[in-house]
This record gives sequence, C-alpha cells and structure tokens, in this order.
Amino acid sequence: MSSPIKIASPLTDEAVSKLRAGDRVLITGTIYTGRDMAHKYMVEGHQKGEKVPFDLKGQVLYYTGPTPAPPGKPIGAAGPTTSYRMDKYAPYLLDLGLKCMIGKGPRGAAVRESIKKNKALYLAAIGGAGALISKSIKKAEVIAYPELGTEAVMRLEVEDFPAIVVNDIVGGDLYELGVAEYREEK
Repeated sequence: MSSPIKIASPLTDEAVSKLRAGDRVLITGTIYTGRDMAHKYMVEGHQKGEKVPFDLKGQVLYYTGPTPAPPGKPIGAAGPTTSYRMDKYAPYLLDLGLKCMIGKGPRGAAVRESIKKNKALYLAAIGGAGALISKSIKKAEVIAYPELGTEAVMRLEVEDFPAIVVNDIVGGDLYELGVAEYREEK
C-alpha cells in the first residue's frame, strides 16, 4: 500500500486532477462542516439571493456534527455522517465552486456526474473513528447557523486529516472498484 498523499485546502484544480479513487490523503488547511439542515439553509438562502456563509471556491465540506469540545480541546468527536442525505444539495454547491466533500457511504448518480463535471472529489472518512479524526482538528469555530447546535457550519483548521478518495474527476468510484475486484477474485 502506498503512503498517503498530502494535500492542502483550499484545493487547486491541479491537486484534484492528480487524485484517483482509492488514493489515501492527508488534508492540511481549512475545511468546513455542514450537515442536512446547513445544506438546506445554504442552498435555499443562495436561491433567495443570500450569500453562502463561506467562499466555496476550492473548499472542502465535511459532513459531520461534532460532539461538544471537552475541556482544553477545540472539538469533540468528529466522525463522518452518511453522505446521501446531502445528495439533493451537493450538485448545486459543486456548481458554485465547492471542490471536495467528505462523508461516508456512496453517492447518487447525479452527484457523481456533478463531481466529474465540476472536477471535484468525494472523500470518505472512517465511520466510528470520530475521536481519532478529531486529533487532526487544531481549531474549530462556528461561522453560521448557530441555532443548529452541533450541526452549525464550522470552520476547522486541520493538520493531516485522514480520508480516502471515493469519487474522482474521471468517474472513478472506489465502491464500484471494490465490488469489481471482489468479483474478479471469485
């Protein structure tokens, strides 16, 4: 197995173009959080002429609702949530410049097509590893929708945040590749 590829967020087109389904990455820089309601607020607000709470260009959006921060820590456990719940909003945000999403589980066909069209990525974080993932988060601050509690939009400063490329710009899908590889072994 090859070593993880280090990438910096916000992401450039050049960095994204080099990654393929199955690549392990370590992200350093700024990423944002958002779950179901935050997506609804962002998309519906933008459709009404409001600004999205952060500049989406090149950004990474992590589907998590972290637990409260214990004393002396920037954040509590921050594991991924199931991504398909954001599928109805993801193409819209990708069209606005979002470059990468992190969650768990497969994406629908419309999202996968939008990832290719927008030269973006979908990454998986390891479900059940929220406490471990939180060690890569160095700073966390709520920037929008505080009324959503742990599902508010947060800006995270991360160092070596671990993830795996699931969907890439050429249509690669790690879940499909895994099934195909298993079938070949049988």
